[in-house]
Amino acid sequence: MSGLERAGLALLHHCDPERAHALSLLALRSGLAPLPAAYASPRLATTLAGLALPNPIGLAAGFDKNAVALDALARVGFGFLEVGAATPRPQPGNPKPRLFRLAEDRAAINRFGFNNDGAAAIAARLARRPKGAVIGLNLGANKDSADRAADFARVLALCGPHLDFATVNVSSPNTERLRDLQGAAALAGLLAGVLAERAKLPRPIPIFLKIAPDLDAQGLEDIAEVALASGIDAIVATNTTLSREGLKSASRDENGGLSGAPLFEKSTRVLARLSQLTAGKLPLIGVGGISSAEQAYAKITAGASAVQLYTAMVYEGLGLIPRIARGLEALLARDGFATVAAAVGSRRDDWL
Repeated sequence: MSGLERAGLALLHHCDPERAHALSLLALRSGLAPLPAAYASPRLATTLAGLALPNPIGLAAGFDKNAVALDALARVGFGFLEVGAATPRPQPGNPKPRLFRLAEDRAAINRFGFNNDGAAAIAARLARRPKGAVIGLNLGANKDSADRAADFARVLALCGPHLDFATVNVSSPNTERLRDLQGAAALAGLLAGVLAERAKLPRPIPIFLKIAPDLDAQGLEDIAEVALASGIDAIVATNTTLSREGLKSASRDENGGLSGAPLFEKSTRVLARLSQLTAGKLPLIGVGGISSAEQAYAKITAGASAVQLYTAMVYEGLGLIPRIARGLEALLARDGFATVAAAVGSRRDDWL
């Protein structure tokens, strides 16, 4: 990490976490944020659900909810970007404070509640997206919607023409009863509606499903069965957790979803089990607690075709992205893998 980046992070950490997040986005939009040089390598190039990626390192949803900083984010070395979550109508989210740093645990807790500018505003920004980047959108539902399942299709209808992929998010813990949509019957119906809407787009795009790390064994089996039967293109494992096991920070008992380092092991075990259940028939994206090349590599060897991160950037800055890319290339070379795809699932059994 450069001295300038370290100083910038220190200043942000003196601010309220949500204010610091807003300032980070403002700095990116205005060109004031120092951007690291992207790192590229043929060994890192890969594909995900038919999408050609320069590397498997993605930005997770939640950092750029409203698609306001795409130009800057497209230049720092991510293989793909996911913005959102977006809901059909603008939504203020839950009362503040709703974002908490857990510095001792290298983690964060949020209870935002799908705060965003709404699908129409986000679609307008996506229409001006940078060329050459792979960009997707996390689809959400309005808290007061009479038909939450239909909301996901509504967002896709508005934003889909400007996307490379879309992710159905039924796993956020911060919208009451949203996770009920992970049940087999409800999920099958929801995905059928989204896929029907996709068929109407001028250019059909891959549809991903983001799941929670807190599913029991039967719930995970049901998810795998529905996902395989539905015709979706990938599963994102996982969203934030409600678990608070082993935390030390003063904010550990705040309500909301926990992300960051404490989630790494739990989410990777879910990923590996999902890889086993889907038997290589569906690509997986590994998310949860990644802050190093070694952890990105662990997700890949546990069964992920690509990975995403967000919380680690709170503590490491954007320079983390090229550092992970360089380290990941070295780890692939060390173990004799010429491509990312060759390493996928090679150590899955270590996590089962």
